[in-house]
Amino acid sequence: MVSHRARWAIRASSLLVALLAIVASLPSRASAQYFGRNKVQYEKFNWKILRSDHFDNFFYPPESLIVHDYARMAERWYTRHSDTFRHAFDRKSLIFYADHADFEQTNVVNEDLAEGIEGVTEGLRTRVIMPFNGIYADNDHVLGHELVHVFQYNIAEGAPGGGLARLNALPGWLIEGMAEYFSLGRNDPLTAMWMRDAVMRNKFPTVKQLTTDPRFFPYRYGQALWAYVGGKWGDRAIIDVYRAALRVGWDAALVRVLGINNDSLSKEWAAANRAMYLPQIAGRVKPDSEGKTIIALGKKMSEQQNVSPSVSPDGNYLAFVTQRNLFTTDVYIADAHTGRLIKKLGGPESDPHFDAISFINSSGGWSPDASKFAFIVYASGNNEIAILNTRNSSVERRIKLPGIGALSHVSWSPDGRTLAISGQHGGIGDLFLLDLQTEQIRQLTNDRNAEIQPAWSPDGRTIAFATDRGPETDFNTMVFSPLQIATIDVASGAIRVYSPFPHAKHNINPQWTPDGRELYFVSDPDGIPNIFRLNLGTNDVRRVTNVATGVSGITSISPTLTVSQKTGRVLFTVFQAQGFTIRALEPDQAIGEPAVLTDGGQLLTASALPPGDVTRSMVLTYLADPIDGLASGNDFKVTPYHASFSLDALGQPSVGVVAGGPFGTGVAGGVSAFFGDQLSDQMIATAIQANGTVRDIGGAVYYTNLRNRWNYGAGLEHVPYLTGGIFYGVDTINGNLFPTINQVLERIYIDQASVFSQYPFDQTRRVEFNVSATRLGFQAEVDKLIVDQSFSQVLAEQRQSLPAPPAIYYAQPEIAFVGDNSFAAYTSPVAGQRYRLSYSPTVGNISFQTALADYRRYFFIRPTTLAFRALHYGRYGKDSESNRISPLYLGEETLIRGYGFGSINNDECLNGQTQQSSCPVFDRMLGSRLGVVNLELRIPVIGSTEFGLLNFPFLPTEIAPFFDGGVAYTSNQAPDFRFSTSAADANSRVSKNCQNQTPTNQNNFIISCTDRIPVFSTGLSARINFLGYMIFEAYFAHPFQRPGKSWVWGFQLAPGW
Repeated sequence: MVSHRARWAIRASSLLVALLAIVASLPSRASAQYFGRNKVQYEKFNWKILRSDHFDNFFYPPESLIVHDYARMAERWYTRHSDTFRHAFDRKSLIFYADHADFEQTNVVNEDLAEGIEGVTEGLRTRVIMPFNGIYADNDHVLGHELVHVFQYNIAEGAPGGGLARLNALPGWLIEGMAEYFSLGRNDPLTAMWMRDAVMRNKFPTVKQLTTDPRFFPYRYGQALWAYVGGKWGDRAIIDVYRAALRVGWDAALVRVLGINNDSLSKEWAAANRAMYLPQIAGRVKPDSEGKTIIALGKKMSEQQNVSPSVSPDGNYLAFVTQRNLFTTDVYIADAHTGRLIKKLGGPESDPHFDAISFINSSGGWSPDASKFAFIVYASGNNEIAILNTRNSSVERRIKLPGIGALSHVSWSPDGRTLAISGQHGGIGDLFLLDLQTEQIRQLTNDRNAEIQPAWSPDGRTIAFATDRGPETDFNTMVFSPLQIATIDVASGAIRVYSPFPHAKHNINPQWTPDGRELYFVSDPDGIPNIFRLNLGTNDVRRVTNVATGVSGITSISPTLTVSQKTGRVLFTVFQAQGFTIRALEPDQAIGEPAVLTDGGQLLTASALPPGDVTRSMVLTYLADPIDGLASGNDFKVTPYHASFSLDALGQPSVGVVAGGPFGTGVAGGVSAFFGDQLSDQMIATAIQANGTVRDIGGAVYYTNLRNRWNYGAGLEHVPYLTGGIFYGVDTINGNLFPTINQVLERIYIDQASVFSQYPFDQTRRVEFNVSATRLGFQAEVDKLIVDQSFSQVLAEQRQSLPAPPAIYYAQPEIAFVGDNSFAAYTSPVAGQRYRLSYSPTVGNISFQTALADYRRYFFIRPTTLAFRALHYGRYGKDSESNRISPLYLGEETLIRGYGFGSINNDECLNGQTQQSSCPVFDRMLGSRLGVVNLELRIPVIGSTEFGLLNFPFLPTEIAPFFDGGVAYTSNQAPDFRFSTSAADANSRVSKNCQNQTPTNQNNFIISCTDRIPVFSTGLSARINFLGYMIFEAYFAHPFQRPGKSWVWGFQLAPGW
């Protein structure tokens, strides 16, 4: 902020770049970024470590009952993957969270962890971070999946030629598909459903399309592709392809290992899928023909995710979850007969009191009179029950359940007094009852088994649910039965398990018939999930649907079925065209026909991925052997966790010599290093940089602590700025005049200590407290070369120090209130709002106060956005207009386009017309206070099918007609709100303003002697996102208050405001 004299040439120390990189790398919670959402540490976790042979298993006390189980399973996965990859490592960290809401608070990764993310493997230390979901089999799969990534990272670290960089360049189908195949195998009804859908639509992708087209989900298609490669060439070939891909890329690796290029592999793979699935599809019902369409697929991808259906008891209304506004997941209500959308019931954008809706493995429930709807939300670091008034769409009640960290699937009792809920505590899932009048909680089950998707019987005496209480479940060998259908007597707690299809992968989502004698449920006895009907008295099973793709939600256990308790009408989601449509069957259509009980062989045939004749498979062998590698756990030890720092990452070191040039000869180079504890709760970032002589060595160190709700940190830095210029003169030697070349070198040393902190109220609002103490030191010297008249020979060289201003000392405390619930697209924010209010006094050798108010609102009118900004930035107090600090410039291109600092030239100025030479076009842009208003219409011309007029996601481009306006003013010159573009008017106003202005050594005369009219511009802006690395903006603007200019071009590297 301190002003500098005019320069002919400038070279700022490149340490600034290193410092900016450090600040950018620090989590936003501590480094006080201008905007941005918060990752909130709602809870303080008392971490401990369970040490097994190859892993440090991090957990906290609520998980004590089950962490031992997962440590045993981790060792089993280590044995499996170590044999598969033919690779070993010493010790890695597994960080377990009791539920997803806790998992979202992790500091190990700084990204937001949406509900669909079931685990993460970070790349710096290859730590696995995952939550429990209350279902052992699901968690075992996620653990196996993430440990594949650990082996992938570990192998890449030792690969020659930058293996980690090559790993990051490999496509998702290769990396994620391998992790799915090695953890699930080739018998997977969910992935088989995706393949049948592609075959049925005759849109089976090529390998190249999997690599470039985001429409093809890499987990499902990648798993299927590797199953084909493993089935034909053997599972070892998969590892060989991966290792080769780290050296030569995936395409060449296929040729080198398999002897086949990607085009030929694509044709063979597609042919194998058609050969397997077309016979299965024959004779089954097309997904758009089973029952009546209620909610159809939309054209946009966000309109294809219609899930978690829940029909009102009278059968008139349907609540479901969708992402129709593109950025948030919301609950909508529709006419259950016609599908007409009636209203949006709720979502995080319309209700800021909760962060997200739980929907992947959960659905809501209606009150008996359909006046209320209960659903699960994420709020304040836990799940809560939100009860919504369906008539006015307002959340009239939110209920926290103490001691229950995660909730899913709400079912309302027939008398309206009680909610049945599937909940978790410490990673264990159980059933709970909530009395709505007293908010008393009753725990129905208490064991390690999974209990999900409760549904009340019509008489209110029994609850049906899905559970892994099958004959195969054995917690000694860590083997778990497929989910079965069960009922529990509410009064006695007696449980009865039904196993209509013992060999099915899943039996889920029980729903009662209105008479309470039968249960509808979803099962995959032949490898394809469909609706069946179980008679509880006779155990007879009837098939209700026979959809060729499947009756399914997002995952294999997502709720997909709902039944009206008064009419018996059945509504369900069907997988179609990679999306989900909601369909309905009338009661007479849902009677079904007797189901043929199948054996395991038929199931394997229907759910197996091509090729289907695989009899020997390394993956199948180890998945069928639960004993090999399973540790007993008898020698596991629990120790307290003590934070200690170790190296996370080392910036690329550089060193060099600067020879000649306007700043002489010196050294250049630097290095940065990042340290953290094992949970990334505390971090240290350091940098040192040399860029010239010893005087130009700088450094910085920052510390951040993110362990608690209060995030705080501190920093020290020494930054030298070297500036200078060259001018020519004359000097004498022995009485003779000779030309001189004078190189002026001026240094500004910034020495600063800072402390920063923030307290997030929730994910969108926070308060910041920061303070810094700064010393600005100055040093100047001149190197004079006396040369002959031809400038070809140096006759003498002199160096002397120049007078420098005294050092400046000042401190700057700051308080800020920040809110941000905006959503960004490729180049700009496009929905929601942002605001920042801050106040910062500066005390010391200079004294003034800085106030900022910045409000931005984005009205999303799909696909366009009307963006609005109003901003005030001002300095107040004694030295707010001192000549020791640079004035504010209104024409910064991030504020008002068309008035760039370097774009105004002399022929636009007035000379000799006033008491002081003046340039109103330029001078009116300078002041101690600014007011700015902007308006843009953002049009995504090029983007994706979801967000863009043209589908080309590799170069997203936005055009935006804009209008910018603002005014700069001072303490003694208020804004003159007159619209004028005349140079003559400006001349008159400047002459009048300058009459009584006398320059002093203390004030900036330039900002006191000019007119103060607002300036405006309008034009067209284009922003381009270059491969996600930078956003380039070019604009063509008409600046109204530059009479000498009609239209001007401008450029900047910055996202839209």
